[in-house]
Amino acid sequence: MDLRPGSERIVVTPDTDPRDGHVQWAPGKSLWLAGMTAVAIVLGPACFSWSAFALFIATSAITLCCGHSVGMHRKLIHASFDCPLWLERLLVYLGTLVGMAGPFGMIRLHDFRDWAQRQPECHDYSRHRAGFWRDAWWQLHCRLALRHPPDFRLEPRLAGDRFYTLVERTWMLQQLPWAMLFLAIGGVDWLVWGICVRVSVCVTGHWLVGHFSHTRGDQVWVIDGVAAQGYNVGLAALISMGENWHNNHHAYPGSAKLGLLPGQVDPGWWLIRSLEAVGLVWNVRTPDNLPERAGLRRLTGAKSRDGVADAA
Repeated sequence: MDLRPGSERIVVTPDTDPRDGHVQWAPGKSLWLAGMTAVAIVLGPACFSWSAFALFIATSAITLCCGHSVGMHRKLIHASFDCPLWLERLLVYLGTLVGMAGPFGMIRLHDFRDWAQRQPECHDYSRHRAGFWRDAWWQLHCRLALRHPPDFRLEPRLAGDRFYTLVERTWMLQQLPWAMLFLAIGGVDWLVWGICVRVSVCVTGHWLVGHFSHTRGDQVWVIDGVAAQGYNVGLAALISMGENWHNNHHAYPGSAKLGLLPGQVDPGWWLIRSLEAVGLVWNVRTPDNLPERAGLRRLTGAKSRDGVADAA
């Protein structure tokens, strides 16, 4: 099989195969999410209050937008802009509080999937093609074990960072200080909605956006010769902080701006532009200063970035 590069962190060997593997239960992440979800379902209704719900909305928005979308995805994984190290660490820490994984775990998960999807063929786990309920079980409670996986090598800047190493080792425990704070200020209501409901909804919602953005939706571009295409899921713009414009992201993975067409709401981009305006972000990468991805083709009749329909 002719393997293609996906990430500089993924190193293949002659026997590496993105198709040959099996899905197995991952007890750590499964029990973590199942526990959060169980508490949310059992205690969420009984502990509802408007202040607890407001806390849930505020903490979800901050951790998803500042943390996951801007810090983890656009900065740490794709290096789509530059910023001071203290700001990068703050944003990544907020991303860890979403409750999916630590910084190294998120990079590994993303880069393995990205590498697999760039190949001519890959396992159904990597491209979300197992059907809705099986994909939910696989993505939320399991892991893909390839028979001959590629190596994962973090760049020295990250591998040697003591802060990221600490957060990686303790990413689940990072909820505890906030749980204690919420309990002290707002009681059990704040604890349940600020931690358990938030983690359960955000992690499950992340999977939902990922599932649909790899299976159905609008397309402006296609990438020829790859195992998985991306789709734009317009209804999820605000709740995903712009991560729903996945067709755009497949076309320009290194772009800090995901909502490329007129009317495509992208809160993560709004935050980056705001930080740029006050001098905390610079060297922002967008399609205007990025090379086109190999195999990229705009669909006939699809609108370009200026809103004009393309004729080719």
